[in-house]
Amino acid sequence: MQNDSIQVKGLQKSYKKLHVLKGVDFEVKKGSVFALLGSNGAGKTTMIKILTTLLKQDSGTATVNGFDVAAKPEDVRQSISLTGQFAAVDEILTGRENLIMIARLRHLKNPRQIADDLLNRFGLTDAAGRRVSTYSGGMRRRLDIAMSLVGKPQLIFLDEPTTGLDPEGRIEVWKTIKELADNGTTVFLTTQYLEEAEQLADRIAILHEGKIIANGTLADLKKLFPPAKVEYVEKQPTLEEIFLAIIGKKEEK
Repeated sequence: MQNDSIQVKGLQKSYKKLHVLKGVDFEVKKGSVFALLGSNGAGKTTMIKILTTLLKQDSGTATVNGFDVAAKPEDVRQSISLTGQFAAVDEILTGRENLIMIARLRHLKNPRQIADDLLNRFGLTDAAGRRVSTYSGGMRRRLDIAMSLVGKPQLIFLDEPTTGLDPEGRIEVWKTIKELADNGTTVFLTTQYLEEAEQLADRIAILHEGKIIANGTLADLKKLFPPAKVEYVEKQPTLEEIFLAIIGKKEEK
């Protein structure tokens, strides 16, 4: 239990007649990057909403940083941060002002110092005094993640963090996520970009039709993919090929 940031057992959730989560189980180790993959409508955002106390499960249990999400939602919220699919930054304010505002809302001492430290860490010092409306997509997302780190949460949830970014912006965000993990922050990531999970995740789980149908390291998932029969060189499958093969197997049953 001590080594897990998240433990999920038998989680179920329905919306009227739509059964979105059908008994989901997984663990996320402290200080790791965990990627939850799935097609649109697979239940990824529902899962994040339950883990971040925005939604109650119908049955099953989930603990985050040792706190039960249903019994101790306040404690869960104190120890996590959530960055949604769209950057939640105030475009009228400058980058520095956005960070100072969050630090004040969290009742932290030295909000200006906290803002300057994060601006420096995320490579935004030169743009600190500019309105966020002038920022590129990658810069906004970096600021959004910086705002999530005010107060040093143990666990950060990133729901499709690079949706809508150009390749350059995406690489900027990947670098940021790698640095978070290197500094000991646990990162729970949902994504549709398989290359993103391949680049970032220590463990990858695939959510399909309400259940986790595969969960392991990239090397573990590669073992589920039938080896290529080539005369000279065995081709290494991409995560995209593995994902499609695993989902295809489930749909054939």
